[in-house]
Amino acid sequence: MDLATVIGLVAAFGFILSAILMGGSLMLFWNTPGVIIVCGGSLAVTLMRFSLQTTFSSIQIGLTAFKHKPISLNEMVSKSVELMTIARKDGLLGLENVYIENDFLACGVRLAVDGHEPDFVRKVLINDINKTIERHEQGQAVFRAIGDSAPAMGMIGTLVGLVQMMANMSDPKAIGPAMAVAILTTLYGAIISHAFAIPIADKLAARSKEERTNRQLIIETVSSLQSGTNPRLLEELLRTYLPKNQRPVEEW
Repeated sequence: MDLATVIGLVAAFGFILSAILMGGSLMLFWNTPGVIIVCGGSLAVTLMRFSLQTTFSSIQIGLTAFKHKPISLNEMVSKSVELMTIARKDGLLGLENVYIENDFLACGVRLAVDGHEPDFVRKVLINDINKTIERHEQGQAVFRAIGDSAPAMGMIGTLVGLVQMMANMSDPKAIGPAMAVAILTTLYGAIISHAFAIPIADKLAARSKEERTNRQLIIETVSSLQSGTNPRLLEELLRTYLPKNQRPVEEW
């Protein structure tokens, strides 16, 4: 589980709820027509921009912002060097019974062990990367669409509330509910957009970048396995994927 996403989401809504409760009852900020306009309207507009399958599959992709297991590039480098050492000693067939947790790396090693040409293996892995990134980008686009739609629907709700208020100026009892719709829909739209949808889209973009770097490292590993690169040289190559502050200090 990604603690940063969970902590950020809980803290954001926690601060909002705390401010509400400090000033009065939570029910003062609940307005059913406003919720229908903003939530229902945002979903409806998003469905107009994307297919039904894309929208709901993207929502599932959005859950990876909470379930994602951080990727340790240092561990990946160590695992790659270990595999390279085994392959240099026992050949590629020596990797048949080695347990590999990462599915993408396991796929690449399996293709190499099966004796496929390096160009074919690289093509398969690169195609996998491109399709994965494409799915991630669709997820980002859907959440950004929600982030764009929610404030707009909030503004529409505000206008609806103002029209209802102006139409009932002679009835003081009708002014309050209409004003609540006018104000609260703007609040709902801002919260959905800036405290949920856009941050999730940004987190998915960060995940996509992280995944691309990780998989490029794996492609280098598989290519090196097939070409029989020295483990020490492979380690030097893979270190270039690490941030400088995570690279081991060389001893002279």
